[in-house]
Amino acid sequence: MLTPSQETLYAMALTRVGHLSSATLLQLYRLLGSATAIVDHRNHIEDVVPGASPKLRECLSDIDAALRRAEEELAYDQRYAIQAITFADDDYPQRLRECDDAPLVLYYRGSVSLNAHRVICIVGTRKCTAYGQDLVRKLIEDLRECCPDMLIVSGLAYGVDIQAHRQALHNGFPTVGVLAHGLDELYPPRHRETAVKMLSQGGLLTEHMTGTNADKVNFVRRNRIVAGMSDACVLVESAEHGGGLITARLSREYHRDVFAFPGRIGDIYSEGCNNLIRDNGAQLITSADDLIGAMGWENDRQLHTAQQAGIERQLFPELTAHEQLVVQSLQQQNDQQINLLSVSTHLPVQRLTALLFELEMKGVVRTLAGGVYHLIL
Repeated sequence: MLTPSQETLYAMALTRVGHLSSATLLQLYRLLGSATAIVDHRNHIEDVVPGASPKLRECLSDIDAALRRAEEELAYDQRYAIQAITFADDDYPQRLRECDDAPLVLYYRGSVSLNAHRVICIVGTRKCTAYGQDLVRKLIEDLRECCPDMLIVSGLAYGVDIQAHRQALHNGFPTVGVLAHGLDELYPPRHRETAVKMLSQGGLLTEHMTGTNADKVNFVRRNRIVAGMSDACVLVESAEHGGGLITARLSREYHRDVFAFPGRIGDIYSEGCNNLIRDNGAQLITSADDLIGAMGWENDRQLHTAQQAGIERQLFPELTAHEQLVVQSLQQQNDQQINLLSVSTHLPVQRLTALLFELEMKGVVRTLAGGVYHLIL
């Protein structure tokens, strides 16, 4: 049996094979089931991939240099507390896994899960106005009061991005910056102080090995990670053309909800938002309430209100017999989907749905991405 580090090494090496797009590589991975299987069949890939082109075999045939580079990277990562997360790892962002062009490997330095209960990305122009700064500040302040269990994602760039990260830190939210280069550098350097704070209240994420420059094409590519790992995209300010609009478009393609704040007609950095709203590319929002209502996250507000009022789990020591069955099942194996809970508790799904809602309101369980239920220990 292969060790996890060997599978990780092969996955890292495959990302260094020239002329293989993320979509092609992920398609191969899903078809064969592992990076190891791809490497093992690299010299006769047509035997396991009907219709494989000679070009694909040529790309895969010479992997020695890529493996040496992956070994160097893995040693560097272990030395500097960088986590190499492959597509199959539990720590891989579950939402991003749904995307057809998701990276096979991500590199992460941080302290929080990339699979938070709620994840939103906040993006926009690099020339954020005072109006845009106020929108970001008010949005995040209000989210703290009604939806505190949230991860805020952006790109650590100038303007809206850095404002989102700083306001998240100020309001106690974890925040992750998706970078367009390796984790041995930081661009822009002026944001280093904020980035360091994020390591203990969030993290830094990239698909690139160390030594990768912040080239223009990498900024465009990183937008798909920002979009794909989020439940929703919030566009704050944007000119007629800009990176924030790219992230919004990718979010729509990934079937994520897209929201935009409107601006005054004629303002350069509201033009992109206004056009997007006009063309039904984004829902208009003016507040955190609009976002929460559109996403159907009112239960988060109700639960937080109950907890703020002192209605905590310890005030509900008496659970019904059926509620206790659910808790016992989650104690034995936490983070289960409802169909698995139905099997372990011998309760029908319809009955479980009501029970889980009651347990969530009591602060005993919470829902995670993918309909997974987590027992709050």
